[in-house]
Amino acid sequence: MGAAGLSTTTAHRAERRSSPQEKACVGLLKRTCSYVCLATVGFLFLLGVCLLYLPDPLTLEPSFTEDSSEVTLLIWTHPFGRYRKLPDCFELYQIGGCTLTDEGSAYPQADAVIIHHRDVATGAADLPPEPRPRAQKWIWMNYESPTHTPRLWSFEGVFNLTMTYRTDSDIFLPYGYLVPRERGIKGVQNRFAQPLRASSRSHLLRPRLLAWVISNWSESHARVSLYNQLRRYVQVDVFGRSGRPLPEDSDSSSVVRLVRRYQFYLALENSQHTDYITEKLWNAVQAGAVPVVLGPSRQNYERFLPPEAFIHVDDFSTVRGLARYLLMLRRNPARMRRHLDWRGSYRLYQPRFWADHYCAACRAVRRTRGTTDVVQDLTRWFHS
Repeated sequence: MGAAGLSTTTAHRAERRSSPQEKACVGLLKRTCSYVCLATVGFLFLLGVCLLYLPDPLTLEPSFTEDSSEVTLLIWTHPFGRYRKLPDCFELYQIGGCTLTDEGSAYPQADAVIIHHRDVATGAADLPPEPRPRAQKWIWMNYESPTHTPRLWSFEGVFNLTMTYRTDSDIFLPYGYLVPRERGIKGVQNRFAQPLRASSRSHLLRPRLLAWVISNWSESHARVSLYNQLRRYVQVDVFGRSGRPLPEDSDSSSVVRLVRRYQFYLALENSQHTDYITEKLWNAVQAGAVPVVLGPSRQNYERFLPPEAFIHVDDFSTVRGLARYLLMLRRNPARMRRHLDWRGSYRLYQPRFWADHYCAACRAVRRTRGTTDVVQDLTRWFHS
């Protein structure tokens, strides 16, 4: 997969380039001349394939060769109007030279401005004033799906960089991703990533079958239609505003504690779009439950997870077939183990909103100094 390179047009963003891992694997295979070499190359190829659905080290991993000049980044509005203390990028990620501020008076001196789409699209805030300071970059930040991203058309030709969950964003930072669990490797990702427990007897014999946490219930959503069919065949424990109350608070940690009692979890997105894979999936992974997913295609999920790490609703011609499969796995620990054995090879990294995003943006601005390209066809790209 690989993190997106910097580009200025939708056409460039859509280009697919072979990653270094892919090229290396192809070259090795061509030079293979014995079964011993084939075995070695096979192992390296599998490792390379695993890395294809993981992001590159993103923009948080420090580099010894990068420009360390000072960058001032203005947070135009705190997302959704909720104030959060700005992070110290050096303390968290050893990224020096990043000055983050939310003071509007810093606008004339700011190298870049992060603008959260929802706030300007709903009128909660205006765009910064024009003309903007020379060489200043405006960054479009959005973590909602296209279905829930209004008025995109009004921001055509406004921004210089995009920051979203999409792999072809200028600044790519998903809701979560896996990091290979290798000994001796140090860095930001391994420092904050959580080791995933390998499958065990407790995983296989969890007392409850299937849970779903939902806060935004709409009969028009495909996920509600799926639930209404699925509950005819299996017990689904529903939590949230439309079900039982969540224990304690409703943050991700309480959801993870709840899901640890279940073998399966419905990780159903509110809409289906490219790369739109939210914390619902990663909460299930962290809890050790097998996620049953509804979102983009299976191929899209496999860019982030091993194929056996999840159950996609599209794998079944009927909802009844999905229910039968879940019940079969509950009775067959050996088959169930296939969905869990991958875990011991990975750690899980879930970016912190919005600290990771601001620090990632700071490095991207430094890396693109001197360029003032404009994002064209924002609407067409984001809906593609």
